[in-house]
Amino acid sequence: MASSMSMAAVWLRGLGLLACLLLLGACSRAEVFHHEAFVFGTRVDVAVYAEDQAAADAAAAAVLREFDRLHRAYHAWEPSELSTLNAALARGEAAIVSDELAAMLKDAQHLAAISDELFDPALGGLVALWGFHADSFVPVRPDPAQLQALLDARPRMADVLIDGNRIASRNPAVQLDFGGYAKGYALDRAAAILKERGVANALINIGGNVLALGKKGDQPWRIGIQHPRQPAPLATLPLYDGEAIGTSGDYQRYFMLDGERYAHILDPRSGQPAHGTQSLTVLVTPREGSATGVGTLSDAASKPAYLAGAGWREQTRRFGIDHALRVAEDGSVELTKALRARLQFIGDIKPVIVD
Repeated sequence: MASSMSMAAVWLRGLGLLACLLLLGACSRAEVFHHEAFVFGTRVDVAVYAEDQAAADAAAAAVLREFDRLHRAYHAWEPSELSTLNAALARGEAAIVSDELAAMLKDAQHLAAISDELFDPALGGLVALWGFHADSFVPVRPDPAQLQALLDARPRMADVLIDGNRIASRNPAVQLDFGGYAKGYALDRAAAILKERGVANALINIGGNVLALGKKGDQPWRIGIQHPRQPAPLATLPLYDGEAIGTSGDYQRYFMLDGERYAHILDPRSGQPAHGTQSLTVLVTPREGSATGVGTLSDAASKPAYLAGAGWREQTRRFGIDHALRVAEDGSVELTKALRARLQFIGDIKPVIVD
């Protein structure tokens, strides 16, 4: 009898332990913790999927601090390391820069060469002429004489001379602007910081430039591609570990003048805002041995493809990108076969598949 009572007590204690374990499991269930800020002139969101909110908050806070540092260090027209360099180049002088800025310039120069200078961070002077340096835009065209003088000077990344940390330029018209590079670079920095802090699952979104780490529970992260003319997604797709997606479009930074849309993505060949494309999206998958991070490439590679208009697919091939989508000026949709297999369109969209 005593033995039976003892066994019953052990059984009851076991049930109590099981209940405690189940309760603890419920308390430690993973969830998504969002952290938002306004940096780089846009809204950023760091979503961490984790069980420990304190650790997730600390990791996301470190990322947001890094975004703020990058914004202050590489602002093109407010006091920063980059604006100091620009002032030196305009005077025809060389300058010593940080290791980070030297590496960014070298990478940007490489990307510019791949794109035949359609991606060209040396066009800060052109950005200023069109008024896109400001947070709010005045609807006015630049002075034709000033615009032609800048086109004649033809500043480009190939003019930048990089000797270790010493930066100079063959052309005093070179003014550097990382507006088409910095958000992607920040994505890669964010991914590195999160990994250093033990975060395996996160989604980083900087104004539509997105990088994924791990997944959200048992499912991949799922994101939307913004419709360039409607306040809703054009399509959705899963984003897997280490992938990044970037979109260049005419629908966020632009002004209207005499019924015409003037967007901030400027064509270095004409000096004019590009026409012919509403938006261009690229998806970059991890590749071994690539010096450029997936985030940086997703930001930079979307620009020349956008500027190329109907020749967008040739530009994406140059960067080794198989997943891409273009919304043309008339609203028609073209995309690669590889990306079509990933997308779920919203609404009655009949895309054209391009190899």
